[in-house]
Amino acid sequence: MNEKFTLTGGAKIGWANATYPLANLYVDKEVLKINASIVGNLVFQPQDIISIKPHTFLFSRGIKINHRVEKYKSEVIFWTFENPNSVISKIEKTGFLQNTNSKTSVENLEIIKKQNEGGFPLKKSVAIFFVIAWNLLFLSDIISFFLNGSTEGFPLGIGMNLALGLLFASSILMVVSEKFRKIVLKENRNFDDIKKFVYFTAFISGIMFLMFVTI
Repeated sequence: MNEKFTLTGGAKIGWANATYPLANLYVDKEVLKINASIVGNLVFQPQDIISIKPHTFLFSRGIKINHRVEKYKSEVIFWTFENPNSVISKIEKTGFLQNTNSKTSVENLEIIKKQNEGGFPLKKSVAIFFVIAWNLLFLSDIISFFLNGSTEGFPLGIGMNLALGLLFASSILMVVSEKFRKIVLKENRNFDDIKKFVYFTAFISGIMFLMFVTI
């Protein structure tokens, strides 16, 4: 048996998608993990799995994980460029699917605790704050545009720059500040859970911010 199996791909958790290469699959005899960054960080014990089946949608293919964890979204798909049947075979070779009678340990209790928090890695209050702040900043530009009676141009300005600046600054703080991570992430999450998303966000928001402030 192989000790572990890892694969980079994409993932669909509920309605949210993480495209390649923003998701990772990890499997060993004791645990199966899908890290899809901000889309969701899921961890399963063998007894949580009902079945793992090949899945295709249009031009995408992957594996669909049917599970028993109530706090997770029912639809969990890991997208891959590899043959789905080959991926399932490699998972089977780790011994994970056959290890349904494993004894409860400290690690099992930690997994259950993570499962009870759901797959979304950010604190709900923080996510709500960013959604509201982002929309209010964009809305301020649109309201200002129409109040000034403008009929030409694009209704985005300082509000959009502030929104991009907020996103960029928050991403940088996630990289460099342990205290900021504790404010943003749930108790049992760490920076590695959302690292790819943070670096991608910092790069895109930084480029866009520089583009708009120099126009």
